[in-house]
Amino acid sequence: MSILPKNKILKTVIILAAVYVGIVVLFESLLGYFQPANQATMVVTTFSDDGERHERVVSRLNNNEQLYVAVNHWPRAWYRRTQDQPDIMVDLGEGAQPYRSVQISGAEYDRVHSETDPGVVFRILTGFPRRHILRLDPR
Repeated sequence: MSILPKNKILKTVIILAAVYVGIVVLFESLLGYFQPANQATMVVTTFSDDGERHERVVSRLNNNEQLYVAVNHWPRAWYRRTQDQPDIMVDLGEGAQPYRSVQISGAEYDRVHSETDPGVVFRILTGFPRRHILRLDPR
């Protein structure tokens, strides 16, 4: 029994894993760079501890007449800033308005997640990041 086939299989698995990671990095990088905007998106402005403004285009989720945003990607600095500074600005296309971001959980999370699931193809392209959902309450 030769060791060569085992090494070949391992090498193939490593190459396939590297190609997959490359696809995820490329997909996430292109989304972050171009930040495509349309009628299903909104601009969220978060604030650093020093007051610096950071804008990010994100997809809006409307569920039961409530506005939500899902954290579906690995790059999530904007999300981490909402955990420190939950008061944000949201522009739905008519100028920025003040909102408070609220991390949801339990039954509310389960309902919104199941009704807004992006699907398996999207999860494959983004590398299966853990999904968080924020409810955006007008201030």
